[in-house]
Amino acid sequence: MAASKPVEPQSAAGLPRWQLALLVGTPIVLGVGAVYLWNRSRSKKDRKGKGNGERKTPEGSASPVQGQDGAARANRELENMSPLDRAQGAKNKGNKYFKAGKYDLAIHCYTEAISLCPSEQKTDLSTFYQNRAAAYEQQMKWTEVVQDCCQAVEMNPRYVKALFRRAKALERLDNKKECLEDVTAVCILESFQNQQSMLLADKVLKSLGKEKAKEKYKNREPLMPSPQFIKSYFSSFTDDIVSQPLQKGEKKDEDKDKEGEAAEVTASSGYLKAKQYMEEENYDKIISECTKEIDSAGRYTMEALILRATFYLLIGNANAAQPDLDRVINTKDANVKLQANALIKRGSMYMQQQQPMLSTQDFNMAAEIDSHNADVYHHRGQLKILLDQVEEAVGDFDECILLRPDSALAQAQKCFALYRQQYTGNNPYQVQTAMDGFEDVIRRFPKCAEGYALYAQALTDQQQFGKADEMYDKCIDLEPDNATTYVHKGLLQLQWKQDVDLGLDLISKAIEIDNKCDFAYETMGTIEVQRGNLDKAIDMFNKAINLAKSEMEMAHLYSLCDAAYAQTEVARKYGLKPPTL
Repeated sequence: MAASKPVEPQSAAGLPRWQLALLVGTPIVLGVGAVYLWNRSRSKKDRKGKGNGERKTPEGSASPVQGQDGAARANRELENMSPLDRAQGAKNKGNKYFKAGKYDLAIHCYTEAISLCPSEQKTDLSTFYQNRAAAYEQQMKWTEVVQDCCQAVEMNPRYVKALFRRAKALERLDNKKECLEDVTAVCILESFQNQQSMLLADKVLKSLGKEKAKEKYKNREPLMPSPQFIKSYFSSFTDDIVSQPLQKGEKKDEDKDKEGEAAEVTASSGYLKAKQYMEEENYDKIISECTKEIDSAGRYTMEALILRATFYLLIGNANAAQPDLDRVINTKDANVKLQANALIKRGSMYMQQQQPMLSTQDFNMAAEIDSHNADVYHHRGQLKILLDQVEEAVGDFDECILLRPDSALAQAQKCFALYRQQYTGNNPYQVQTAMDGFEDVIRRFPKCAEGYALYAQALTDQQQFGKADEMYDKCIDLEPDNATTYVHKGLLQLQWKQDVDLGLDLISKAIEIDNKCDFAYETMGTIEVQRGNLDKAIDMFNKAINLAKSEMEMAHLYSLCDAAYAQTEVARKYGLKPPTL
């Protein structure tokens, strides 16, 4: 789909997302000490609450003894109890009030337990503070919850209940950074087995990522992608007028027969100069030349608007691109193919902004105004895959193929859509049929690198690692400068052979080929987390953040980076060592 990464399944190595940027530790059994139950036996009649002149026993304490002798005995028993036993009795009484929803009384009892408990009994004290924090939590007194949980964790640093309760309170207080550190520790101590803590970690990471990405993306410096990425982007269009080479009428007569060098173009046309720069791969000058054409209201104003908008999208400046696209779409006498192209690109932009309804509307409008435009169906098919509307995606790819039977890319992506449909439906026979479809595509279109790459991903899903490796090699032979293929091949080595060094060598090769490949930096960062090299992982994530092509991608990368950083803090505070591959 325009202005977006190719549609891909989860990484070949099956690596989780943010979870792999957190330490996977072993569960630790926490001792909370013996609980002293302070109550006296009573008769069956007493337990049923029967008898004349009788009243109910106060919760958590002994039954009152009638007469002076009984009171004296109770006092002597109390005097003979140790301070810890008396504290436990107060705690038990608080527990009964807590269960009855009498939180003020429960807090009073827990406070008494804290004051009675000897300072050297740290495990018991931490329990009393944690219990009082639970009562404050019911009253939504978040500051008090944090304060008591801090006391509990100080005495028992691996106290999961206190850490998780403090994390929830910190979230309520909008302290996401410290909340993330606490919930990270909880996930580690519970070996990622507790759904509640996992959900909270995911929620906080996404929220932090969105906040940071919004600020960073707004102030980021425009960055032109690599020439390989730009050429790959334009290759997904067949009816894009602005990406086509200079036409016959656009060149000077004396230059029409020249070979081996780009033709000179009319000096007065900024758009034609921009097209010349495209042929020369001098992409940094294109926006300024298009602006000259637009400002002078030249002959190619509509084309210049589309081309300028396209490069604004490529450098990640959607706010600048949208007015140009809007203008082309809303100009009544504009070329229909230009309008359809603008709708495709605006629809893709909306999808990146997570506005699928607006995106769908634009693609549908493009199909209405230019029903014979193969690009419309090709890119809408990719949109449908992202929306999990696989059957509709297949229909769009079929329409694209009908209009352009030689479109190898659409053929390959149709096969991938069919494969995903059958794979998720868990139908082995249909899965094999889809795999046979890939074989047919690479037989009919042996020079389509995308066919080999998508087939390799499907083979990896089926654990046919050797054949998947062969497909990636063929893809590299066809496109030796495609960095993404090296990353996928590297991930395959991890899953297939558990060969970390070879995997990292291949990903390093991807960065050598294209030092603007954010996918390579992200993948290397994730692997370094698994190896326990957190500082290097954070460095890789930060490099990927600076290269992100959309705010949504940037938010995801910030989540990974924040997860890794939280792990470093957890290791520092609680001594939890990261695992290694």
